Amino acid sequence: MKKLLTAIILMTSVMAWADALQDGVAAYGNRDYKTALEKFTPLANQGSAAAQSNLGSMYEKGHGVVQDYKQAVRWFTLAAEKGNEFGQSNLGVMYENGHGVVQDNKQAVRWFTLAAEQGNAVAQSNLGFMYENGHGVVQDYKQAVRWYTLAAEKGNEFGQSNLGVM
Repeated sequence: MKKLLTAIILMTSVMAWADALQDGVAAYGNRDYKTALEKFTPLANQGSAAAQSNLGSMYEKGHGVVQDYKQAVRWFTLAAEKGNEFGQSNLGVMYENGHGVVQDNKQAVRWFTLAAEQGNAVAQSNLGFMYENGHGVVQDYKQAVRWYTLAAEKGNEFGQSNLGVM
């Protein structure tokens, strides 16, 4: 009986977490950044990788908060270390551009690769670019085509365009 009660309580809190996350995503989509921030912040502080990644995006873009690349990197890193593909991909962009961190193409490739291997089309396209241009890796057109193709097959316009150029 005690195990059943614990399971019910756990399921209820997970569902409430998911609802709050969905509410935050909907608010963000409606450009209601104040509500999105109110929904994402407690979840991010409780360890939700999705909320951490979303909060990182808010700080990166300055949506509902003062733009702060260091805070964006902080939240993306927390999400990325939990395996969140969006946190990984976005962290790769931060390293590639030197936003909030010292510019480091090898770190960018590391994070793009982790996200790309999970099927993230943006990371796949970005990784293709890194291989095409030899940024953070030895230039390798076969790898560039491989990653662009995967991105293109998911409808990623940059993957499609870059694949066409290759």
